[in-house]
Amino acid sequence: MTPQRDEVPLRVLYQDDSCAVVDKPSGMIVHRGWANDERDLLRVTRDVLGRYVYPLHRLDRGASGAVLFALNEDAARILNRSFADRTMDKRYLALTRGHPPEHGFIDHPIPKAPGEERVPAQTSFSRIGTFERYALVTAVPKTGRLHQIRRHLKHISCPLIGDVRYGKGEHNRFFRDQYALDRLALHAAAVRFVHPLHGQRVTVRAPLSGNFADCLARLSLFDVANAAIQADFPTE
Repeated sequence: MTPQRDEVPLRVLYQDDSCAVVDKPSGMIVHRGWANDERDLLRVTRDVLGRYVYPLHRLDRGASGAVLFALNEDAARILNRSFADRTMDKRYLALTRGHPPEHGFIDHPIPKAPGEERVPAQTSFSRIGTFERYALVTAVPKTGRLHQIRRHLKHISCPLIGDVRYGKGEHNRFFRDQYALDRLALHAAAVRFVHPLHGQRVTVRAPLSGNFADCLARLSLFDVANAAIQADFPTE
């Protein structure tokens, strides 16, 4: 019997006494909210690490990649402050329909939550590869809004492949049929944070795997994607 997607063993990318970074599989929610899934990343991480964990941020159900948890109250307080102060850096990989400019900065307000007032939101991006009418993009959000990268790339007419809310059905079906990509083409490739104990910057990377990696390999985009994962964040 073929394992279900949420049965994939959880990969712990980084762990110490203060925090941990895990690689969320596509299809799994971070923690219970509107959904009532039997398994969520928070509880799976808690069980794998054998200790209580403190959620710090979300990642869309369909996305994969690096998610940071605090392991005690002091670390949670400090890391939450770093999100508010925008000293936390995250880099995403996204496969889009359409070619965005080589580099760009999107400053477009979006609702913080469904039905709420629009608030400022900014994302910088770079186009790092193309295949026919599609493009591989790195995106670095400067704010943390609901579906920010998905909404911003749609705003510049380059929606994500596999995005059933903001994307295009015919392109999603094409990638599902031709490349077995049946998920959102968004991966949290790297996260950089100031460690809550010693104050040094820590960078954790999440390697590509599964059908997203297979798809990019068939598009001859895997090597450039891997290089983007391994690239350093800009120094300040």
